[in-house]
Amino acid sequence: VQLQASGGGSVQAGGSLRLSCSVSGITFNVQYMAWYRQAPGKQREFVAQIKRGDTTTYEESLKGRFTISRDDRWRAVYLQMNNLKPEDTALYYCNVKELLREVVWGQGTLVTVSS
Repeated sequence: VQLQASGGGSVQAGGSLRLSCSVSGITFNVQYMAWYRQAPGKQREFVAQIKRGDTTTYEESLKGRFTISRDDRWRAVYLQMNNLKPEDTALYYCNVKELLREVVWGQGTLVTVSS
């Protein structure tokens, strides 16, 4: 299984972006997919997760601005980001967890928000 993240770019504060993460290869019993981010000089941090059954979880400070969703077959996960702030600038990563398998990470997609 491989993940390909896309949709990053440069926007001004207050703008929006929609990140996509596509899954290639055969997946088996996906447990969840998630987004993380890593800002320059900082550790990677959790952003959002969507579980089997479509339960969603968000980093508390991002609730109301970010929305995670997926396609019907767990072949893609999305992150809609609204009202972006300069502190949202980071490399955004997606991952997938299948039953009995290790978490697989995609490469990052860069989001830059200017003030």
